[in-house]
Amino acid sequence: MSAPALHAGDASAAPPAAPPRAFGTPTPAVGSLALAGEHFAAAILYLLVGSACLVWIAPDLAAGLYPQPRVAAVTHLFTLGWLTTTIFGALYQLLPVALGAAPRWPRLGHASFWSFVPGVALFAGGIATGKTALHHAGIGLLTVGIVLLVTNVVASLARSRARDVTWAGITIALAFLASTLVLGVVLLHNIHTGFLGEDRLRVLAVHLHVALVGWALVMIVGVSHRLLPMFLLAHNADTRWTKRALALLTVGVPVLGTGIATASGPLAWTGGALLVAGVGCFVTQAAMFFRARVRRKLDVGMRFVMLAVGFLLLATALGVTLLALGVAHTRLATAYVLVGLLGGIVLYVVGHFYKIVPLLAWTVRYRDRLGRGAVPTVAATFSARVAYAQLAAMTLGVAAMGGGTLAGHVHCVRAGAVVWSAGVLLFTVQIARVAFGRPAGESK
Repeated sequence: MSAPALHAGDASAAPPAAPPRAFGTPTPAVGSLALAGEHFAAAILYLLVGSACLVWIAPDLAAGLYPQPRVAAVTHLFTLGWLTTTIFGALYQLLPVALGAAPRWPRLGHASFWSFVPGVALFAGGIATGKTALHHAGIGLLTVGIVLLVTNVVASLARSRARDVTWAGITIALAFLASTLVLGVVLLHNIHTGFLGEDRLRVLAVHLHVALVGWALVMIVGVSHRLLPMFLLAHNADTRWTKRALALLTVGVPVLGTGIATASGPLAWTGGALLVAGVGCFVTQAAMFFRARVRRKLDVGMRFVMLAVGFLLLATALGVTLLALGVAHTRLATAYVLVGLLGGIVLYVVGHFYKIVPLLAWTVRYRDRLGRGAVPTVAATFSARVAYAQLAAMTLGVAAMGGGTLAGHVHCVRAGAVVWSAGVLLFTVQIARVAFGRPAGESK
């Protein structure tokens, strides 16, 4: 018996005796399990801490004070601690499985982890407290971690047997990650010198778009081109829209950034139009995968993805409105980032967590028992009922925080943050059960 498919999300389904190659069922890269596992564990810890801190910064969010140091610190817990750490871990599995390129130097991957992950804590702590020593130590460790990761991944990509849109998406996203780091260093230097003056908010806006759209969304678009067909069994869909999405987003980010930095309305609107079109192409591609799926019943992981796509569209609408009204509408700007980051990106990644992590844990626990007796399904490693409760809590939390921010209602924002945090706590319990618990139906 072979390892079950990544798409095994239905608790009633048993692992297939021989996964059909037509569906491209991936086998986990056993040699990279430790690298992926340590990154995923650290990412969940940062997601927990960042979610708890949302309650703390609720008054700042309701007031639209997104440039405040503690808001910036919590934002980095999500963008660096949760999102980037998760992407790093996922790459160590995706490269060998999807592109035929094992990590070039596994030890370098561990070194990157032990530099980057503590660096996030020091950097966020330095921003929140204004401690210069923490700032410098944090950004130094982050820089080392990112440089090591990029070096390792680029060397792996150079040996890849498949150079398709997924390969291109990863490559482009890494370039935006490097740009994000440079802009972050500039903003950090400005905290101590104030050399940017009134241009600080413009540079901050550029930094946010390079990080969230250039790094995170471009990576999601490229990786989803491989993962969504696997998870949905949708290999007959039209896949041309991914290339269009990548092209539009890749050009749109620097054009919008230049327009914002130079206060050029025409450039900003051109960049904004390119990004809207890019998001539209990505959503179209995702919709085609969903429509072409073989299994009609969606599991909970893919329902997270569907809701995340909806929040991404809502964030896009908020962004266009912000571009029309101007950055003086700080509550609108705060809601735009909040809905896009927490609703569009975090929920999307959580949905894929439910597809990838249970399979990795299943592989570690049962790979030596294959062919020697009955083993539980991948879906039995977590509770679908709890996952749906988490989905409801996190969706309601984003809606309440976003709406409360637009209305300037601090109690609504705080209530949304509490509900969101409850959903994250359920998620943590689920992953702990996957990693350490006993699957349903397994005898003691």
